[in-house]
Amino acid sequence: MKAGVILLVEDSPKDEALTLRALKKAGITNEVVVMRDGAEALDYLFCAGAFIDRHPDDLPTVVLMDLSLPKISGLEVVKRMRADNRTRLLPVVILTSSDEERDRLEGYEVGANSYVRKPVEFGQFASAVTQLGVYWLMLNQPLPPRKQDVVAP
Repeated sequence: MKAGVILLVEDSPKDEALTLRALKKAGITNEVVVMRDGAEALDYLFCAGAFIDRHPDDLPTVVLMDLSLPKISGLEVVKRMRADNRTRLLPVVILTSSDEERDRLEGYEVGANSYVRKPVEFGQFASAVTQLGVYWLMLNQPLPPRKQDVVAP
């Protein structure tokens, strides 16, 4: 599959391990950067705190976002991403165990591109992650460079 960083924002070590295992099983070899809370994810995305030296143009190809996160919720992270020109168009997939209708509604209202409920059984979970990887990393066409990103000859 094509190169590109996957940002996984997940506070559960078990769900992180399952996601990484499922990606590997699907043959997705992209680098996966894991953030364990909403504040850390925002620091990574906006090159702040521990990530102040990260180049701001090195954005992930897709963000897999849990909802129930310490410090700052997944919904709030998505809301802040959409409020900033640097990240407002970055694909975000909410990957959560919540099946609450209000969570789905709010997820889409704040700008998530997709909402996927984590299946409980690993085989189903691996299948869901495989389908996400194939779609977001192989089939989906990424954003073209922004005009200010293109250097004139």
